[in-house]
Amino acid sequence: RVTGAMTLPQYLSDLADALENRDGATVAELVSFKHPHSRSANFMRIQMRDLERYCTEELESPFDDVVAAHVRAVQAVADNNFNEAFACQCALVQSFLKAFQSQKDENWALPILLGLSLDLRQLAVNADKQCDSSRAGEMMEKAADVLMSCFRVCVTDTRSSVGNTKRWGTLYIVNQLFKIYFKIKALHLCKPLIRAIEGSPLLDQFNISELVTYRYFTGCKAMFDGDFKLASTHLTFAFERCHRHSRKNKHLILAYLIPVRMLLGGLPSLELLQKYQLDCYASVAKAMRSGNIKELDVAIREQERFFVAHGIYLLLEKLKIIAYRNLFKNVFLMLGTHQLPLQAFTDALNYSDGSEEIPVEEVQCIIANLIDKNYIKGYISHGHQKLVVSKKDPFPQCNSI
Repeated sequence: RVTGAMTLPQYLSDLADALENRDGATVAELVSFKHPHSRSANFMRIQMRDLERYCTEELESPFDDVVAAHVRAVQAVADNNFNEAFACQCALVQSFLKAFQSQKDENWALPILLGLSLDLRQLAVNADKQCDSSRAGEMMEKAADVLMSCFRVCVTDTRSSVGNTKRWGTLYIVNQLFKIYFKIKALHLCKPLIRAIEGSPLLDQFNISELVTYRYFTGCKAMFDGDFKLASTHLTFAFERCHRHSRKNKHLILAYLIPVRMLLGGLPSLELLQKYQLDCYASVAKAMRSGNIKELDVAIREQERFFVAHGIYLLLEKLKIIAYRNLFKNVFLMLGTHQLPLQAFTDALNYSDGSEEIPVEEVQCIIANLIDKNYIKGYISHGHQKLVVSKKDPFPQCNSI
């Protein structure tokens, strides 16, 4: 909504005062798209020559160029021209970065850089929506290049004291980069950033909300890499430390933590699923408990749209081996012996599948696979057509494998 409240001279005066007082938080607010001036009708009518003259008179370099570019970006957004707005934002971030880098043993301007970085990414997302499909992700890639320049300036400030180092900005910028890399499906680019953050002496001292975001992304990356234990550790941290009133964020974290926990043998309670509106996992968990492969297939297919949208459909296919393990453990518990006829597993599978009869050879392959992956401790006695399982912990906990 456009308002007519703030004039350009008033805005520049407020900026000049904040810069003179080295009040980074106030400057960051004034050059943000969240500030009311970005919806002011007065700003939409400013001519370019007047804008540059006003900025030069009121502000020192490079902030005259930074603010002029910001107002042009505001006007471009008002005209729904996000490509132009993004170009202006790139220019102003690069102008600001030169001055920021030259400031030694001080970081009062860090909030400005972080605010500009956020707006840069958000403008890139909107600019990409206005590009044709052949250029999909191009603006976000450009934004990532600029953000990497910001990251390098922050991470290389190793000589400043802890209180004044620019390294306090590294995690926030890394999170902005993660959001881009996940969006454009370039997760391999996260690896050097993770290495830099994990090696930072400030790791445990960063803002908790930034750490929660970071652990959410590193957890998701570990999940896609197949490291489910690491994924569980990071996503559990993110869920437990996420603000209790941030239901939307907790829902998003759980959407990935639940399948990771399932792959490690843990099943969610119905109460948890209902609390965070993740009932799509209820039928999956039910099928997993009983080891019913047919029910599991149906449950996954029924919620296919949700699972595909979150990029975890193929991951859930891996649950089948856990379901087999659970089914065969139930057979073991029912028979109460360590020498189990293969026919018992065949009957159990045929009963749970219910579609077509599974040959004993296929059952042997499934059991051999479970043994190979350490889900069962034992061996197949082909001569006696039996599975002989260990007397000690024949079906190890999935999270211990």
